[in-house]
Amino acid sequence: MLPSAEGNLFFQWTSLYNGSMSDFKFHIPIQVRYGDLDAQWHVNNSRFLTYMEQARLEYLQHLGLFDGKSFLDLGLIIADVHVAYKAPILLNQKISVYTRASRMGNKSIKFEYEMRNDETGALCATGEVIGVCYNFHTHETIAVPQEWREKINAFEGCAL
Repeated sequence: MLPSAEGNLFFQWTSLYNGSMSDFKFHIPIQVRYGDLDAQWHVNNSRFLTYMEQARLEYLQHLGLFDGKSFLDLGLIIADVHVAYKAPILLNQKISVYTRASRMGNKSIKFEYEMRNDETGALCATGEVIGVCYNFHTHETIAVPQEWREKINAFEGCAL
């Protein structure tokens, strides 16, 4: 017979966190602004993409892969985006976006995201983005640079 979650703090904690937050080694706090809200007084769905973008750029800067000076030198263009909305985010709510690279192909990198309430740990949204390495000067896709592979693998603690 399987243990019941009722009254068991361990099962309540694992169902809240799904064990995945510990897999993320990088996160940023987000300040929810009045301009992020929609007519229902929660964060508009388009802002989730902005939050993920900010987390991705800070992740790349943290790893020394982007200096933040010229987007022509960023070397990454977004090819695919998915967001699953789990709970509304409200004005003045303290949230963080957890970010990781989870897979690298020949020319692409998959980034995964979790947006969580800082006070309760509740999951507000999950997301996935496929970034394709791109030379903005020649307008061509390129292989994931070796430096990116080495730094991302070292930071994530595994070969992606």
